[in-house]
Amino acid sequence: MAKFVVRRLLLLVPILLGLSILVFIWIRALPGGPAQALLGERANPEAIEQIREQYGLDEPVHVQYWEYVKTTAQGDLGTSVTTRRPVVDELEQRFPATIELAIAALMFATLLGIPLGFVAAKKYGTATDHASLVVSLIGISIPVFFLAILLKYVFAVKLGWLPTVGRIDARTDLEHPTNFYTLDALLAGDLPALWDVIKHLILPAIALGSIPLAITARITRASVLDVQNEDYVRTARAKGLPPRIVDSRHILKNALLPIVTIMGLQAGLLLSGAVLTETVFAWPGMGTWLVDAIEQRNYPVLQGGILFVSLIFVLVNLLVDISYAYINPRIRVS
Repeated sequence: MAKFVVRRLLLLVPILLGLSILVFIWIRALPGGPAQALLGERANPEAIEQIREQYGLDEPVHVQYWEYVKTTAQGDLGTSVTTRRPVVDELEQRFPATIELAIAALMFATLLGIPLGFVAAKKYGTATDHASLVVSLIGISIPVFFLAILLKYVFAVKLGWLPTVGRIDARTDLEHPTNFYTLDALLAGDLPALWDVIKHLILPAIALGSIPLAITARITRASVLDVQNEDYVRTARAKGLPPRIVDSRHILKNALLPIVTIMGLQAGLLLSGAVLTETVFAWPGMGTWLVDAIEQRNYPVLQGGILFVSLIFVLVNLLVDISYAYINPRIRVS
């Protein structure tokens, strides 16, 4: 297993290099430029040239890329063209919000999807199985923005049970040393603030986690159906092991192999695909931040933000590979 982990770590170098090249080329291919976005109606050739010189945009492309690699390797992602703040500082504010939402959505999808798929497989061909298939198809088919608006209308507007927008009530007095609001409330020992943060998380997490929930349930059902007919499962039952032991140790444990892979991919997608959910619920995360940067032609934010999200996606999938190797005995003993 150690060799497997080392190989995966070594593969990170060319992957990150390729990502940096792709991001750099894609950003430069966008129409317009940061100078026009920054100057607006005041843009004229002299002012545009001054901005381009200030940010090094008048240098050859290879020089710009080399400077980009050097500063990024030092942890300096540049300065936002519009706010004049370091991109790292804005990341410290925006990324925790997206992480918190993605974790909540993944927990919702996992804690419901795996049991739902397992029960559907055990009740194969029954009304329970058919109902789970219908629910999963609806979850995959319904657009995220429509589900988010529907949840918001029913539970926030009509019933008034949950907040409509934001991460916390503006009247709540809570310091944010980590910018993870749930963690900040726990560190402060403020239970009312913690409950308020959780209430703000519920609707966005359900909307964002609906598709991963449906996919997890379908994959779990298919995996359990395959595993429960294997020879070692029939042998365990023939030995007289209790059904609970057979289900937990022989069926579910071996069925987790594809489920772990899917969960890892979904985690990476949740981190990069929360734009619609964040927009509907006015969630101040990475999605809305990058969308604003695209509209403003904010090169430093786009380069730093996209590269950072890509790095997180790669690291998440590395953890998935390691988890898969730990679960899979054929890789673990190699």
